[in-house]
Amino acid sequence: METRYAHSPEDIQHYSTEQLREKFLVESLFSPGEVSLTYTHNDRMIFGGVTPTTEPLEIILSKELGVDYFLERRELGVINIGGPGSIVIDGEESEMKKQDGYYIGKETKQVLFKSKDKLNPAKFYCVSVPAHKIYPNVKISIDKITPMKTGEQKTLNERSIYQYIHPNVCKSCQLQMGYTILAEGSSWNTMPCHTHERRMETYLYFDMEADTRTFHFMGKPNETKHLVVANEQAVISPSWSIHTGVGTADYTFIWAMCGENITYTDMDMVAMDELK
Repeated sequence: METRYAHSPEDIQHYSTEQLREKFLVESLFSPGEVSLTYTHNDRMIFGGVTPTTEPLEIILSKELGVDYFLERRELGVINIGGPGSIVIDGEESEMKKQDGYYIGKETKQVLFKSKDKLNPAKFYCVSVPAHKIYPNVKISIDKITPMKTGEQKTLNERSIYQYIHPNVCKSCQLQMGYTILAEGSSWNTMPCHTHERRMETYLYFDMEADTRTFHFMGKPNETKHLVVANEQAVISPSWSIHTGVGTADYTFIWAMCGENITYTDMDMVAMDELK
């Protein structure tokens, strides 16, 4: 597990492109047969990919977190973005096709990840945050979610937001997680943009062609910077930073948030004339 430390807006004022990428971009999340995780000190979120092939995989973190087992004091969100697979939660197995998700609560002792086909492995995107209370484990299928439609074609930001771990769907301590799919012909996400001082966020960009890139904008609204992001790469977004992007072609992203509250609409909108 890699560790990334927190940074203030003043820290990044003079960062080079490589420094910015080193601190905020995670370039490799899904390696066949491996668990690849990043621990960010922004609200102590752990996120990354679990890609089982021939054998089941398990996230084993105890010494690193000062606990006896991974979810002793944490909750976990999972969305499969790869081939068909399954999750075994304390001995109970559930099928997980692409776009299926799961909320797994505090004090769950064991979570095993499996793929049906090693040549088309499941790719489980996992996000874990500290938790104070036990909530029930819930399987979440994209087929049962009514998406929130937002944006307009004329402003190139028409998109559908699928809320997975959200008060409308299931209970959690502080984790929120969901899927955003851009409509054909749209390229901007989360524009007009916003910040939310009470929550940090990570973005995983995926379902992109090899030569497609997303330009992810970050930083204070009056001092923006950008990261060029390829398929299946993730960005850490501190609470003080905007988080918006534009792609060279269609793409999808998973957003995951944690912090002071779980009110999805708790955002500080940024007027277009404030962006610099």
